[in-house]
Amino acid sequence: MRCMSTRKPHAVCIPYPAQGHVTPMMMLAKLLHSHGFHITFVNTQYNHRRLLRSKALSSADVLPDFRFETIPDGLPPSDEDATQDIPSLCESIQNNALPPFLDLLRQLNEGSPPVSCVVSDGVMSFTVDAATELSIPEVMFWTPSACGFMGYLQYKHLLERGLTPLKDESDITNGYLDMAVEWIPGLKNMRLKDLPTFIRTTDPDDIMLNYCNREAQRASMAKAVIMNTFDELEQPVLEAMAAMLPPIYT
Repeated sequence: MRCMSTRKPHAVCIPYPAQGHVTPMMMLAKLLHSHGFHITFVNTQYNHRRLLRSKALSSADVLPDFRFETIPDGLPPSDEDATQDIPSLCESIQNNALPPFLDLLRQLNEGSPPVSCVVSDGVMSFTVDAATELSIPEVMFWTPSACGFMGYLQYKHLLERGLTPLKDESDITNGYLDMAVEWIPGLKNMRLKDLPTFIRTTDPDDIMLNYCNREAQRASMAKAVIMNTFDELEQPVLEAMAAMLPPIYT
């Protein structure tokens, strides 16, 4: 019993593989580590190679309780030192990332300490399926502002109301995007142009529009949601979200 009571909780942190997601997830992982968590930080193989080449990480930097692991992203191998094509990356992650991540969780669970929770980027919701299969709690971390995330939550309603996709590319410049959007809880004086810009497409099969809509709707499957903000900055929208999502932590 004494051994179990002193065993560290083990959080597996997995960001979306782009800089604006990796950096805040790393900050969160370090915060959890400072509060006594064992951390496994999961990069894609492509991004981990970039990290090693940059000399930002060496074997001397790896702590026994802050480890790095990788999974493939499903795209063709490349050593280019640049962010990958985002639509292609989203499509590949959705189609290919679940099996290797599930295998990694099983492998980590056989070690010590076993996995206590998965902390995934909000747009990496395939992790929910893996965590559910292994009965591991899942926490989603949304890296944009709370207002930005609330905008993504509206994609479903915009599609249902026929406001996106756009009818014509001229809608981007002809004043159509100035249309008031008055139904969003916690947000006032919003226009179409104020919402995340992936709605500005004429293609109903647009990868980014559909990917972001799907990922936002799946946030309700998590045990909790962490928002990259603080209460005083976005209180009205956080209060509105509280009725829509699992427990929210800022």
